[in-house]
Amino acid sequence: MEDRSPASIRAGRYITQPTGYKAFSPTPLPPTPPVQITEELQELLSQAALALGRLDGSIQTLPNPDLFVLMYIRKEAVLSSQIEGTQSSLQDLLTAEARIFTPNRANDVDEVVNYVSAMNHGLRKLSELPVSVRLIREIHAELLRGVRGSHLTPGELRTSQNWIGPAGCALHEAIFVPPPPHQIAQDMSELERFIHADTGLPLLIKIGLVHAQFETIHPFLDGNGRVGRLLITFLLCEQKVLLKPVLYLSYFFKQHRQQYYEELQSVRDTGTWEQWLIFFLRGIVEVSGQATDTARRILALREEHRRVVTENFGRAAGNGHRVLEYLYEHPIVSVGDVQRLIGTTYPAANNLVARMVNSRLLREFTGQARNRGFMYQSYIDLFHDTEPEAGV
Repeated sequence: MEDRSPASIRAGRYITQPTGYKAFSPTPLPPTPPVQITEELQELLSQAALALGRLDGSIQTLPNPDLFVLMYIRKEAVLSSQIEGTQSSLQDLLTAEARIFTPNRANDVDEVVNYVSAMNHGLRKLSELPVSVRLIREIHAELLRGVRGSHLTPGELRTSQNWIGPAGCALHEAIFVPPPPHQIAQDMSELERFIHADTGLPLLIKIGLVHAQFETIHPFLDGNGRVGRLLITFLLCEQKVLLKPVLYLSYFFKQHRQQYYEELQSVRDTGTWEQWLIFFLRGIVEVSGQATDTARRILALREEHRRVVTENFGRAAGNGHRVLEYLYEHPIVSVGDVQRLIGTTYPAANNLVARMVNSRLLREFTGQARNRGFMYQSYIDLFHDTEPEAGV
C-alpha cells in the first residue's frame, strides 16, 4: 500500500511492508518537479560560492597549508561525532593521538580517531576512485573499525531494517523508517548515478541533495550520519570546490541539530527540497566565514610566536622554530617527541620544552611528574567549539 498524496510523491513514498510497518521508498534524484532556484536560493548560492572561494584562498596563504589542514579535519571529526552522541572533545582526540594517558579522557575517543582515519582514507582514495558506493563502503569500514557498532557489518550495506527514533524505541514507535533492505543496493546505485550525472544543477545544490538523499536511504546499520557528512567533504574536494578539506560543516549542524533533523524529515514528508537547501547553504556560508577567520588567526599566531622564539631563545632558536612548526600538526607533545624531532639529548629537549613553557608557547596539562604532556594551548583554542548550542 502506498501513500500517494501529492506532498509525499516528490521525495518518495511510504510503502506498507509485508509485516505491516511503513518504510520510506525515495524517488531517485533529481526531484520532480525540479528544484526551484528562487531569488533567496540564488542569493545564498552566490554567497556560498564566494565564501568557499575566500576560504580556499585563505588556506593557500598559509605557509605549508598541509600542516594546518589536519586540525580542521579534527574539528569536523569531533563535531560530527558529537552529533551522534559521543562526549569526546578536541583535547581528548589530541591526547589520544599523542598517546598520552589522561585519567578523565572520554571512553568514546576511538570513534573520533576513526573519523579522522576515515576522512584521510577517503581523501587519499579520491585520486584513484570517484565518490561511489565502493568508496562509501570503504570509509564506513574505517569509521566503525574496532569501536561501537563494529559488530554491525562495517563496510556492508544493511540486510535488515533499521529505523530512527528515541533511544530504545521499537520499530512501530520510530520517527522515520528508511527503505527496506532489499531496496538499498538499487537506491545507492541510483544515488551514485546522480552524483556523476550532468544534471545542469549548481554543484552546491547537487551536494545538498546528495547528502539529504543519503541520510534518507540510511544504507548502514550504524554510522549513517557521520558517513553522510563525510560525503559532503569528499564531493567538495573531488569537484575542486575546495583544494583542502577545511570546511567543518558539522559545526552548523550541531549548533542547529534539531532543525537539521527536522529539515531532512520535512523533505521526506512534504518534499520541501528548497527549504532544506536554504538551510544547507546558510550553513556553508556561516561555517566558511568562521573557517576563513580561523586561517587568518593561525597566520597571526604563527607570526607572533615565531617572533617570540627568534627574540628570546638565543642559540636554541633554530630548534625552537622546528618544534613550533611541528606543533601545528601535533599540538600535544611529550619531551620524548621533542627529543626525537630535534635529535638531541633528553636533558637538552627538556630544557627547550621548559623554555617554551616559560614563554607561554606550551602548557603542561597532565599534572604528572613523569610521562608529562605539553599542549600548544593558544593554537588549540582557535579550534575550540565554545559557543552555546542553538535550536536544540
